[in-house]
Amino acid sequence: MTNFTPDDLLLYLYKETSDIETAAIEAALEKDWTLREKLNVLKTAMHRLDKITESPRTQLVLNVLNYARERATEEV
Repeated sequence: MTNFTPDDLLLYLYKETSDIETAAIEAALEKDWTLREKLNVLKTAMHRLDKITESPRTQLVLNVLNYARERATEEV
């Protein structure tokens, strides 16, 4: 039985494996419950990451804009 790494499972989740690799992973998933558990953990993490919405603080954006404005006037 082939050992699959978390990287292999991530590639599988994002559909970046070849047809042969996909078939091998799917065959292993049918037989190996620990591999299925690892895949489920990665799926959960993937879904949680997709839901994260972060945005910078307003003050940070203003600081960057002010810095850019100052640099632009210095160069002129």
